[in-house]
Amino acid sequence: MAEPQTPLQRFSFDTVFDAAGDVAYAAPRPKRSFTPDEVELIRRQAYAEGEQAALASIAARQQLALAGVAQACRQALPSLAAVAHQHRIGSATLSLACARAIAGAALERFPEAPLQAALASLAQEIEATPKLQIAASPELAERLQTLLDETATNLGFAGQVVVKAEGELPAHAFTLDFGDGSAAFDPEAAAARVTAALAAALAAEGLHAEPLIPGATEPEG
Repeated sequence: MAEPQTPLQRFSFDTVFDAAGDVAYAAPRPKRSFTPDEVELIRRQAYAEGEQAALASIAARQQLALAGVAQACRQALPSLAAVAHQHRIGSATLSLACARAIAGAALERFPEAPLQAALASLAQEIEATPKLQIAASPELAERLQTLLDETATNLGFAGQVVVKAEGELPAHAFTLDFGDGSAAFDPEAAAARVTAALAAALAAEGLHAEPLIPGATEPEG
């Protein structure tokens, strides 16, 4: 591709004479001598121009530096989001482990409490039932009959409470059969459901939780 040609300029003379030989035009000649005041003025102007050029260069470098910092932050945010997500998973796992330890200790100390809570919750459903059948793990069934008779009386249940040991049930697990319905409790199965629900919530959340920096947008991905 041919480069554009620079327009030709007309030749001109510094000094032009008329027909009589007099000077018709004389180009101004550069000044070769200056007074001290003029020198000082030129010095100040040159200093000001140099200062402006230096400030402009510094500002340009600052803009480049800030752009580099912004780019580095944008590249780092996805990694920080991944680290934060792993931290959430670790925190949730630790919380579940603590909750299971506390729940296990509470069940060992008060194994009948879940069954009493279930009876209180189902009071209206079982009040017209002539017989309430309860199957529990052997170690739990041994201590339930008298306690449940008292609990049923306090709830206004006038029917018969029958407790039987069921060897296939896990520790602290039980089932309730009140004719028109039934209920069951298995602490291990309940813990597994909670764990699965939490894992599903964390997986759905992924890397799109709340921003790491207030006011920031979520990382793309």
